[in-house]
Amino acid sequence: MTLVDSLLAMGVGVVLLVGGAEALVRGAAALALRFGITPLVVGLTVVAFGTSSPELVVSVQAALSGNGPVALGNVIGSNVANLGLIVGVSAALSPLAVDRQLLTRDVPVMIVSMLALWGLAANGTIGLVEGAVLTAGIVAYTWWGISASRRETKRAHAAADELPLEVQAAREQPGWRLVLNGVFVVAGLALLVVGADLLVGGAVTVAETVGVSQAVIGLTLVAVGTSLPELATTVVAAFRGHGEIALGGAIGSNVFNVLGVLGPAAMVRPIPTEGVGAGVYGIMLGMALLTTFFLATGGRTKRWEGFVLLACYGVYLWWIV
Repeated sequence: MTLVDSLLAMGVGVVLLVGGAEALVRGAAALALRFGITPLVVGLTVVAFGTSSPELVVSVQAALSGNGPVALGNVIGSNVANLGLIVGVSAALSPLAVDRQLLTRDVPVMIVSMLALWGLAANGTIGLVEGAVLTAGIVAYTWWGISASRRETKRAHAAADELPLEVQAAREQPGWRLVLNGVFVVAGLALLVVGADLLVGGAVTVAETVGVSQAVIGLTLVAVGTSLPELATTVVAAFRGHGEIALGGAIGSNVFNVLGVLGPAAMVRPIPTEGVGAGVYGIMLGMALLTTFFLATGGRTKRWEGFVLLACYGVYLWWIV
């Protein structure tokens, strides 16, 4: 496969990943709302998992094919992109309201998951045991969020309070819409699998051709490509005034990337951490702390804060390349 063919394969793979993630998010979010999950938790779990599905499929595919550095670089690079590029663009376009629950529960989980990844990778390999620990973490996090959301919905219903408008609208939809949303989920997953195979194969060939490490390709090209669904979803949510879904999707996606992407990938095949130095982990954690500071001040993001995050992401890309 020539360099041009590899780049073309990567481009087609990205298009399929974006299309697949869009179908998966559309169907899964509608189904979740139908069963009484609040918009914030939809963003933190269903949308976050759906938009992280490209990272999951790409990382598992990379691990299976023995390209572990691509998988690790993809997750770390996607986390940095979620904060610098995605939250940055969304905040710069439209200030986002910050939910208190996001700050007190989900942002700390994101930071702890990043610290855990740094610690587990210290021995040079993320293996079966580490992967099992990370996977158990995402199962617990998801169960916690959904259970809390359903309890909140039941309390509101019992107290005769109004349910969130999105939940009310979803519950009034006809039965055939449930079937259609299920079809969206299945079709989205199929597109993700095909797109991931093309993207990983093309990325490895590009790395070998231009003489850079697989980790660098994962931290840049693959990370940006698999982050496009998060970017599209978050920007649309921000423009529509759904700040809770926009920020919830970005923060939740970072949690899913570490726990729900690297965990299963490492259980499939141990992932070597070569090519990913302490500086990369430090940048990921630094971006998380900076974003947390912005979210914790004023109750909503400001446009200048979005531009600062974008500038930091630009410096990160310059430093990596």
